[in-house]
Amino acid sequence: LAPAGGEWGGMLCLLPLTAALHAPVHAPGTLRASAPFVSVSAALHVPVRATPIVLRAAAPSLSISTPRAVGEPIRVGIVGCGRIGIVHLETLRKCPKAKVVSIGGSSREETVSALAEKYGIAHFAKDADEVIRNPDVDAVWICSPSQFHAEQITAAANAGKDIFCEKPIATELDETIQSVLFAREKGVKLMVALQRRFDPNFMRVKSAIMDGEIGSPVQIRLTSRDPSPPPKKYVEGGGGIFKDMAIHDLDMSRFLMGEDPLEVFATGSCMINQEIADLPGPEAYDTATIIVKYREGRTATIDVCRQATYGYDQRAEALGTAAMVMTDNMYPNTARVFTGDFVGMADLPYDFFMSRYIAAYEAETVAFIDSIESASDAPVTGEDGVIALAMAIAAGLSAKEQRWVKLSEVLPALDGSMEGSPRLRKRDRLSAFLRSLGGARTSEPEPIPA
Repeated sequence: LAPAGGEWGGMLCLLPLTAALHAPVHAPGTLRASAPFVSVSAALHVPVRATPIVLRAAAPSLSISTPRAVGEPIRVGIVGCGRIGIVHLETLRKCPKAKVVSIGGSSREETVSALAEKYGIAHFAKDADEVIRNPDVDAVWICSPSQFHAEQITAAANAGKDIFCEKPIATELDETIQSVLFAREKGVKLMVALQRRFDPNFMRVKSAIMDGEIGSPVQIRLTSRDPSPPPKKYVEGGGGIFKDMAIHDLDMSRFLMGEDPLEVFATGSCMINQEIADLPGPEAYDTATIIVKYREGRTATIDVCRQATYGYDQRAEALGTAAMVMTDNMYPNTARVFTGDFVGMADLPYDFFMSRYIAAYEAETVAFIDSIESASDAPVTGEDGVIALAMAIAAGLSAKEQRWVKLSEVLPALDGSMEGSPRLRKRDRLSAFLRSLGGARTSEPEPIPA
């Protein structure tokens, strides 16, 4: 244990560096030995400032999974039985390298029981903790409401289970950072479900940028419109349109641009559903526009709306110095109708994300399962989840105060000083992310309880 000096006031910042930089995969049923703890500042040779995130020194995880025979599929427990839980359940059933062996975490036991019977799942429980601690579970898919994610990540990490978590990791930034570090400290993988990165359409735009087909990127435009607004109960407590909807587009802008953002400007309004107009902050918005500024004047413009009467609308465009690449909205088929009164698509676009992103859900599932088996980094890390949430928080602050908000106000490391960061390896980008923990924070979070 190395004390951190300077303005840390004698506090300790505890992190097992080897686990943080490349957490190995351990066979279920074995002890996950933790590396010696060192201070982040000492390990990375960076100065520290102001108030840190304070974590307790976690004991090494003891996996409570029974041993899995070589060649057998990864045994998965699903926590959360809502629509996204069912989407992941259906997706996992198509993956030959994975098998759902437990499901639970619902306020209604009959719902869990019905799903278990329908899909032939051996174990079910109303209590999420029973799924997490089930000895037949190797990895946990967290698909519960956002307010439970951090607690369930902690429980799964303590049980030595690798974790796939729906976005967001948590609705508050400090809690999100604590969850990411706790999982790394325990030596388990944590993947954030930002599935659009795996969509064939967006991946083709990404490859056009990476391969230089369009020259140097200048502007990116992203459109995201839901077919109809969610009920007020869904919006309440979810953090608002920037956290529960636009976070995908904010992350996509960073993914396509290949670097960390500098500033955000956003504006929001209630144009569709007046029932939410009395909710606090961004929760009152059903329509928003965001501009994200990157290095050298590059920008990404995002428009989101909770209602598009013609169907689910997802489009991307990247303009470069040499060319442009764009995607059209997707339809169930390519049939077009030609009559005396109408020329156009025969059917409406896909009705929602569950059908539109089937291929993306399948690809991200395979990618995470492969990372577990190969001891490689999770394809979308907790770092990515933290920065996506920071961008959403910055957008909310901008909309409230009607000004440009620097990302360094939210995450101090993202101040434009990391020259060359777009081309850093994932492990080096993680190191840069860890530096942000030594940055100024607006408030001191409570430490994780012992």
